[in-house]
Amino acid sequence: MPTPISLLIAYPKELIRAGLRVMLEKTGIKIVGEAVDAPSTLTLAKKHKPAVILLDAAIPGGDSFELARTLSKPLPATKFVFVTEIDNPTYMARARAVGAANFLLMGFSQRELVTAIEGAAAGKPVSGSGPFAKIAASMEPRDARAARDSGLTPRESQVLSHVAFGLSNDEIARSLEISVETVKEHVQNLLRKLNAKDRTQAAVWAVQSGVV
Repeated sequence: MPTPISLLIAYPKELIRAGLRVMLEKTGIKIVGEAVDAPSTLTLAKKHKPAVILLDAAIPGGDSFELARTLSKPLPATKFVFVTEIDNPTYMARARAVGAANFLLMGFSQRELVTAIEGAAAGKPVSGSGPFAKIAASMEPRDARAARDSGLTPRESQVLSHVAFGLSNDEIARSLEISVETVKEHVQNLLRKLNAKDRTQAAVWAVQSGVV
């Protein structure tokens, strides 16, 4: 008999946690703890070392994405599946930047939930046609025609997609595994090539041109 997937649920609302428990009954997933805020998530994660953490993207008491990054250091094998009631592309991009395995919007089915947790535990790449998969794909290197026509290199185009989703230089650096100084250089270069005054103008261009 296969070992159950250990799961930590980190969500502040008891009613939602109860619903998640019901959805996960009689599956190969074992809930090892329930956290209600960032400090309790940190404590329980270090105690139980779960295979997957189901984490509220707006967890009280801290920044959910920084929390995931912090936990990934002592718990490199733990995967993160973010959940939220807010359809926010920046949340999804930030989740991807810290290496999230998946991102679910409330209203998901039991099958979608179980599939996301099992896929995360197995280390499967993000797939499908959902919003998170599309955002994750747009954050990968691409040779978009609009970017090429504007003289952007594939890396500059990739940085631009991160900028368009509202990520900071530090978050972009972590996502692309490059230095912050290198990110700053790419941002300055793409602003110059696009004749954009700031990151906001560059982000608008990226959306209008289909780069993201």
